[in-house]
Amino acid sequence: MKIAVTSQNFKSVTGHAGKSRRFIIYDIGSPCDAPEVVWLDLPMEMSFHEFSGDRHPLDEMDVILTASAGQGFIAKLAKRGVQVITCGETDPRKAVRDFLLGAVKPNNPHAHLELERHSQVSRDCCCSC
Repeated sequence: MKIAVTSQNFKSVTGHAGKSRRFIIYDIGSPCDAPEVVWLDLPMEMSFHEFSGDRHPLDEMDVILTASAGQGFIAKLAKRGVQVITCGETDPRKAVRDFLLGAVKPNNPHAHLELERHSQVSRDCCCSC
């Protein structure tokens, strides 16, 4: 099973999955194996917000874990056979472990607004809140 975690800083689970270009990929073999971990850093035109081709590197994933994702992104990935799960966990390894245990921490759908307030960046909310 291959699980991609959106992580713009390669340290924590981040949101806006459709615009994300950085992912931590966990390739889970058997339950006793340590997962293989790969850092995927895509060019801007390969973010799903910009992408219009047929094959995408994320098509190989079974699951994408993210802090936030729009319904369009979720539907687009579902058509590609990839399940998108939003979670409230910030630690990528713990998010993957929680997913594998069936105990995904619920996300705060407006957490990105708090982050923007703290960084004093003004942006429109993408989730119609």
